[in-house]
Amino acid sequence: MLFHPAHITMTTIDQMQGSDSMKVFFRMYYDDFLLDYKLFDPASDLETISANQSFPADRANKYFSDKIQISVNNKVLSGKVLSVTIIDNEIFLNLLYLSENNPKSIKIRNRVLIELYSDQTNLVLVNMNNKEHPMKLTPENDMESWSF
Repeated sequence: MLFHPAHITMTTIDQMQGSDSMKVFFRMYYDDFLLDYKLFDPASDLETISANQSFPADRANKYFSDKIQISVNNKVLSGKVLSVTIIDNEIFLNLLYLSENNPKSIKIRNRVLIELYSDQTNLVLVNMNNKEHPMKLTPENDMESWSF
């Protein structure tokens, strides 16, 4: 496994203009993902998955739904992983969430890697109603809300 001087994930959330859909893009180091996934699902055979350099979308969806919660207008949303890509020890997930046409607030809770690293930082960039809001989530502060 590789050593990373910083433990960071990146999530972008884009409300599609005039739509009830949100596109979510998630990025992190693949070896960190596998370590965290093993905590999430201890019975999984990650050696085979790691050797194949692929990850099943249904398992990624369960992991993401457990680790990251997105609420819009105080309603918890469920999403679906559209694609999983692994390149140069990074995993990229593209997800689609059904939301509301006129969102007024969003709340994000991100617990990715916080059981593994005390210095974990989960960055989130939210684009809603033509406004942009950055969030920095950590093990001590894993949730943030934004009203617009």
